[in-house]
Parts: sequence; structure tokens; C-alpha cells
Amino acid sequence: MLFQSTRQGGSSVGFAQALLKGLAPDGGLFVPHHWPVHAPRELCERIGLPPAQYLTAEGLARIGALLLAPLVADSELAGQLPAITSQAFSFPAPLVPLDTAGRLAVLELFHGPTAAFKDFGARFLAACMARLRVPGQRTLNILVATSGDTGGAVAAAFHRLPGTAVSVLFPKGLVSKTQEHQLTCWGDNVRSFEVRGTFDDCQRMVKAAFMDPDLNRRFDLSSANSINLGRLLPQAVYYAAASLKGWCEHGEPVSFVVPSGNLGNSVAGLWARRLGMPIGEFVLAHNANRTVPDLLQSGEFAPRPSIATLASAMDVGNPSNLERLRSLYPDLAQLRATITADSVTDEQIRARIRSGFKDYGQIWCPHTATAAEVYTRLSPARRSQGRWVLVATAHPAKFREIVEPLIDRQVAVPESLARLFELPSQAVEIGADVAALRQGLI
Repeated sequence: MLFQSTRQGGSSVGFAQALLKGLAPDGGLFVPHHWPVHAPRELCERIGLPPAQYLTAEGLARIGALLLAPLVADSELAGQLPAITSQAFSFPAPLVPLDTAGRLAVLELFHGPTAAFKDFGARFLAACMARLRVPGQRTLNILVATSGDTGGAVAAAFHRLPGTAVSVLFPKGLVSKTQEHQLTCWGDNVRSFEVRGTFDDCQRMVKAAFMDPDLNRRFDLSSANSINLGRLLPQAVYYAAASLKGWCEHGEPVSFVVPSGNLGNSVAGLWARRLGMPIGEFVLAHNANRTVPDLLQSGEFAPRPSIATLASAMDVGNPSNLERLRSLYPDLAQLRATITADSVTDEQIRARIRSGFKDYGQIWCPHTATAAEVYTRLSPARRSQGRWVLVATAHPAKFREIVEPLIDRQVAVPESLARLFELPSQAVEIGADVAALRQGLI
């Protein structure tokens, strides 16, 4: 299996090279050269577990090894893939029903070490890179721009991993207090940079660093954002597991409503469908950053400065993975037939957090509430077709200052987060340009 740039420049590379490079030499993002297609029935037979166990840690590890095997074929990691997925997917992704008929459920992706869905990709990437590094190589500097959850997951996954260093860039004042502590509490081989700008500035700085001759002379650079293939592919696994579970148990495809910002999670689900998984509709739920909904409505891509919202991890005005989305569906009519997208205001997020608790006893983070709000806007006829899953991307304890006043009670903090609160915080404030980052990395 080879991977090529979304901009179709340069030569194709294998999985390991694409993972280590992070970004293609022409500035594009790596995508598979072709798409192997799994037969769901055959895949279920090979999993060797009942469907009820597909979303356990063991089920996710088995499904991940089978789903990704053709994409890792002939790479240095091919024979180690089962060990990698077992190491990375060491926690479950429960599917919690919201109605008695089982036609609506929430996929909880926040049971990993940093209580966010980014743990799946970050731990997979770290497990791969640990096996690709050899003694005597220069330290691999992992650059990661974050709007909240990615940086914490990457820092946790790579913390004290020999031969690696992590540089986390986050926008000053635009992440929750809990998220900020998760980004800045690590020390050792993890450095945190508080950027005077937005997430889009952080993302632009990381991309510019890869093209900077001076930084490339001084460091071996890679990325742990969803621009990195090794972050994105493992996220397809939980979509595969949830859709196979629904298909095996009910004989129906599963449709997803996905909180969306930089589009990595959304593209991962669409990649799972391209790999043959029984996925029906794909609905993207955005906050006030309307770049993608506006693209689908007008046909014009108009990147813009990001707007700060309650769902801060989705505050993206120029989503990087739109390149992968357009590479997958280059024709606008085809894209419109494949996905729909809607946007939600902060007040609607607040209202949905309240009603989610009142109606279902569920405590949702602002991102999950965004997905729940968009689902309620679907027509009854549309909602009655197949099974629907709301993707819950972060534990509500990461947004206690928002959630607790709305439901009038405290949110229990997972033990993994509570341990981090005991660590001291440290960060370096820098300007929003690659020169500032270059100076900070000295």
C-alpha cells in the first residue's frame, strides 16, 4: 500500500514514511493510493467475538488490526499491527442507548487517559513511532497544534517516550481551564507554547515549520495533528466497530452525527465507509464556525478567522482535513450527496446540555451537545431510517465551568484527569508566527 499527497505532487510513500513525515513534501496531506474494501460479513467472522463485545478494548483492538491491515501491508509495522492496536486501544468505547427501541445511541469516546476521542489516534501514533525509531537517531520533535483536546492526548501518549520530544501549540485564552492544565502539566520531553492567536494560527505555524529550512536542518520533525495519517486511520476503527455492531445485531446500516471542526474525525468515519463498513448517513455538526456548512450551501470555500465558542475544540475557520474530504469527493455534487452539515450557536448548545440532562439523564460536553442539537433538526422520516449514533468526543468534566451551572450539579472527574490536576503547570508564551516558534525551540 502506498500513500500520495492530496495535491498529487511528488512520489508515493509507504505507511511508515507517511507517518514519520506527517506532511507531504508539497504541503499536501497523505491519502491512500487506493481503497481496499472489506466485506462486513467476512470481517465479522474473522473478529471472533460476539457483536456485543465489538466496542470493548479487546474488540476495538481486533477490529483495528483487521481493518487497517491492508493499509499497513508491506510496511515495517505490518507484522506488529495486532500488538500496536492492543497497546493503543486499551479502553472501551461504550454505545449508550437513548431510547427503548435502540434506534438512537451515544458513542462515548472519552474513556481513554485524557478523556477525549483524541486518545485513540495519539496512542496509536505513539505506539507506531516507538517501533520505528532506532538507537542513535536524532530526537524526533512532534509538533502539534491544538484547540483543546489533541495536545493533551498527544502529550500523554508521548510523555517520556525515548527518542521523542513534543511541542504543543495552543491559543492563549481559547481553551478551557481543564484543557489548559492538560496541555501544560507534563514537563520532561513535552514543551507547551501558549500562542497569542487562534487555533488556525497554531495550525499555520506547524505547517510552516515543516517547510522551514532552518528547522528541518536542526530537527527531525513530524506532526501529531490529524494531518498525520497515523492519527487519522485509527479513528476509523471505532466507526467500523459501531457500524459492524449495528449491522450484525439489526441488519441495518448505522448513521452518525459527528461534532466537527478540523474535520479529522469526520474524514476518519468517511474513510471507514470507503473501506466497506456498513455506514449510512454522515451528518457534520459545527459550532458558529460555518466554513463547511457554507461550502455545501454555496459551493464556495471561504476560509475565515475562527470564532471562539463554547465548543472550543471545534473553533476552526480553515479546516486542514478539508483537503482530504475534497480528495475523497472532488465533485461538489458528490460531496453534497455524501454529507450534510449544520451549525449551532452557543445558546443552542447551552439549551441542549440542559435538555440532554433533563430528558435522558445524560451529561454532555458542549461538542456532544452540538451533535445532539443537529440530530433533533433532522426530519422524522430521516431519523426513522436505520440506526443513529451521536458521537461523544469529550468527557463533560473537561468543561465543568460550562456544564455544571447548566445542570445545577457537579460533574464527577475521572481519576485520570484528577491525577493531572496535581501536577504543576508550565508554558512559554510566543507570538503567532513561525519565527517565534523557531526561537522557542532553541
